[in-house]
Amino acid sequence: MFTTGQINFAIFFIIVFVAAMIYVYRKDLKQHKKYYKGSYKILIAFLAFIAILFVLKSYLKHQS
Repeated sequence: MFTTGQINFAIFFIIVFVAAMIYVYRKDLKQHKKYYKGSYKILIAFLAFIAILFVLKSYLKHQS
């Protein structure tokens, strides 16, 4: 399905991309701690909202 060159490029791209993301994240770690303090609450609320939607969908599907 994929040629050897495409697979090699994908592996190389993933390795370089992940390395760059780690480098940039470590470089900005102090700013992340300062500006994004408490952002986990928003993530938890978002995941809870998605879970509620899933439960409602399942409940309403079984009602009909």
